[in-house]
Amino acid sequence: MTSKTKPNSKQANEKITFNVDQKHKYDLIVIGSGPGGRRAAIQGAELGKRVLVIEKGQKVGGVSVHTGTIPSKTMRETVLNLSGMREREFYGHSYRVKEDISAADIFERLNKTLHHEVEIQEMQLNRNRIETIYGLASFADAHHINIHTELGDGPCVRGEIIVIAVGTKPYRPDYVPFNGETVVDSDELLSMKKIPSSLAVVGAGVIGLEYATIFSALDVAVTLIDPRTKILDFVDREVMQYTVNQLRDSGVTFRLGHKVEKIEKDPVSGRHLCYLNSGRMVTAEVVLFAAGRVGTTDRLGLENCGLDVDDRGRIKVNENFQTAIENIYAVGDVIGFPSLASTSMEQGRVAVCRAYNQPMNDMSQFFPYGIYSVPEISMVGMTEEDVQKRNIPYEVGVARFRETARGQIMGLRTGLMKCIYSIKTQRLLGVHIVGEGATELVHIGQSVMAHKGKLSFFIDNTFNYPTLAEAYKIAALDAASRMPPGSEG
Repeated sequence: MTSKTKPNSKQANEKITFNVDQKHKYDLIVIGSGPGGRRAAIQGAELGKRVLVIEKGQKVGGVSVHTGTIPSKTMRETVLNLSGMREREFYGHSYRVKEDISAADIFERLNKTLHHEVEIQEMQLNRNRIETIYGLASFADAHHINIHTELGDGPCVRGEIIVIAVGTKPYRPDYVPFNGETVVDSDELLSMKKIPSSLAVVGAGVIGLEYATIFSALDVAVTLIDPRTKILDFVDREVMQYTVNQLRDSGVTFRLGHKVEKIEKDPVSGRHLCYLNSGRMVTAEVVLFAAGRVGTTDRLGLENCGLDVDDRGRIKVNENFQTAIENIYAVGDVIGFPSLASTSMEQGRVAVCRAYNQPMNDMSQFFPYGIYSVPEISMVGMTEEDVQKRNIPYEVGVARFRETARGQIMGLRTGLMKCIYSIKTQRLLGVHIVGEGATELVHIGQSVMAHKGKLSFFIDNTFNYPTLAEAYKIAALDAASRMPPGSEG
């Protein structure tokens, strides 16, 4: 059942009259065509609603397709393939598929991938008879939106239900001298002309870690800087420490607990100097500033419909993704954590179903988190720190990829799976994986957890041989060997 909130007192004056013709009146208007917006629009069309998508870019797909999810993951796959990194355990650390990897090599594959994604998504919208207008949306009031296109002012449109799915953009503080070439944000990085010899990454969040490790795989000297002493504090600490140790072994330098106070260019060497509050200095040919993102809400005219945002431009919603204004919903990165393409899609679906009081199951609490660093990190469920805070008696099972036949065939010397089980019930509480294929393997654990599966599932069932999925059985046997007698619930 949908819970309704009272309209904000700031809502625009109801006496204002808008002359909107019938063709510009819609049941559902979605602002933004990223994962959340696209799924919301399709769900509305499936319910028989007349739907309009407003996209400020020149093509559909949003941040996910053009500057975020797809580009970074495509770059990662290209680098791993061209560098020959996956084969070095067999052929030596000097092995390369291509000796001199250029930025053009990377972006050739990226452009092909993006073109394909845009085609597929345009086809999805057309197949569902969803109208699209390319332009900048700005609220006139809670139901009316003005659209500014490249040709000037477009139509004013009316929507009974409106979903905001505008995503985020890189945070750009004034003290950072961005120039689009050697001091860049994560969007500008995708326009680089050449591979740098050294890279300083400011911000050890998901984006910073992913790009730091991708460039490290290209043998770029990478320094990762962050004022926090812990990286990705939502990740299981043991798994994160294992990852950090691997990255240090591969040559990544960490400056944790250090804040960048100033960035200057050395006129002699042409390199950039990052001055840290500790008194230390980091020099690099290119600086990537990836310390957070902000909601793309500054030009939406939210004040005209009575909505506020926090200091990072994010919109507050309730459990139904409904904002403080009854007919307006928000989904995706613009509402904050977990800021995943996968969860954004589900949020878009749920928001529209709730808006139209459609019966549906609640979102599963067991959503997987994937970090496409080198190596990959993925997890679902509780961390070891979580179960300790809840005073749940537990046991841990660990499997190393090198212990599997498939791991040996692939030449894996690293890779770890950690499974957490309740001692009382023997139910699987969490799965944490670092290594090749982590973001694929995690879904087995997700499915078992969603069906309240126990340790016995992995011990009693047969897994294809040889596969990395065997790690689940190895981890279960490891946990079982330490379970107290008679502990099964």
